[in-house]
Amino acid sequence: MNGVGQLAMESLVNILISLGSIVFCWWILTGVRWDVLIRPNRVMQARLLLSVVSIVLGHGLASFVIDYLGWSRLVGTLLR
Repeated sequence: MNGVGQLAMESLVNILISLGSIVFCWWILTGVRWDVLIRPNRVMQARLLLSVVSIVLGHGLASFVIDYLGWSRLVGTLLR
């Protein structure tokens, strides 16, 4: 695969990892009782908070996974 094709494939994988991580964090955070933290009748604000927290945590998780994959590829070239 040429350099452009490889870069495009890597970008697609990074996007999928990022979106998957955000969805995974959203799923985990739906188990939290947000009604304890949010004032009554603030449903929209609770949903927005859930969205923002999911994006922030998902981005952190995706960054870790992407970095880890990159490091493991570099270690593979070191051992050759």
